[in-house]
Amino acid sequence: MSLEKLDIYRVRNIVQASLLPSSGINFIFGKNGSGKSALLDALFILGRAKSFRSNSIKQVIQLNQPDLIVSAKLKHHNSTTTSLGIQLGLKSKTIHLNHQEIYSSSELAHVFPVQLITPKSYQLLDGGPQFRREFMDWGVFNMNHDFLTVWRSFKKALLHRNALLKKHDLKQINVWNQELAQYGTILTEYRQQYLILLEPFIRKIADIFIKINNPEIKFVTGWEKGYSYLDCLQQDLEKDLKFGYTHSGPHRGDFVFYSDGRIAKDFVSRGQLKALILTLKLAQVQLFKSDLSQDMCLLIDDFSSEFDSISRNKLLTFLSQLDNQVFITTNEFNEFGNIEMDGQYKVFHVEQGKVKLM
Repeated sequence: MSLEKLDIYRVRNIVQASLLPSSGINFIFGKNGSGKSALLDALFILGRAKSFRSNSIKQVIQLNQPDLIVSAKLKHHNSTTTSLGIQLGLKSKTIHLNHQEIYSSSELAHVFPVQLITPKSYQLLDGGPQFRREFMDWGVFNMNHDFLTVWRSFKKALLHRNALLKKHDLKQINVWNQELAQYGTILTEYRQQYLILLEPFIRKIADIFIKINNPEIKFVTGWEKGYSYLDCLQQDLEKDLKFGYTHSGPHRGDFVFYSDGRIAKDFVSRGQLKALILTLKLAQVQLFKSDLSQDMCLLIDDFSSEFDSISRNKLLTFLSQLDNQVFITTNEFNEFGNIEMDGQYKVFHVEQGKVKLM
């Protein structure tokens, strides 16, 4: 799957832009504030129905405009096509798939999955566990269509249990313990199975970008080892009542990246940390492609600030062999390095919100 045509309307400083991107690598360059990151944001919105640059859609819609629109034509490996479009207003969201309105952002994400690497991606290993939970859940969501139903059921049960804890109402606590334990255990199994599948790809890609010994991911369930989740919920009841919320569970889940038995982020350099994060993100793309024979559109923002020249050349070589659609931005064209590679590519210049094919 790849974008064959992309139309953007009123996204930040892009009034209107139409692109016929390459099914391979798309190099996008322009000065700061020119609109190149807005272009990537439009692609992210098309896949996730939200911006990666702002939590407020008001900041993404062009000034004094009521909404933004991003639409695309997708071409699949069997030569069939899919039309996709999203319109976001301050208080409205309309999604169309093959000219029919759909009401679920998750369906949009399944049709056009996107993977993002930005200067803030270091939070994946250096930030709080919520970033790693999001990483795991995004991967599981794309590979297991049952995941979203289980995740929503767990969240609902957690909300109900916490409400009872706040009111010190124990009449139904056992009912919600059972519900929470059922869906929490399934959710945890999904995450654990996903990381097991991901690890061989991590090892292979890490060998290209960062020379570390025995890379390993250790999964953290979110409750005490050696006990079932239901047992932990019952054991934690007194503490949960005191504080008014559920301490243990998948909402505390995490993973830790190790090298030679040590936590990698505690001793690697900043450059090596970025390489580790790149490894994790690319492994996710490769697993998706290998397991489902589908592509995940890869977006890389601010290419030159994230990687040194050696890493950039390694990454371009890797991406040219990946056979996947990629969009990469940087300030200056020469910061891409040697782009004369095997495979398809196009170069776009962005200036004052206008996108031009070079």
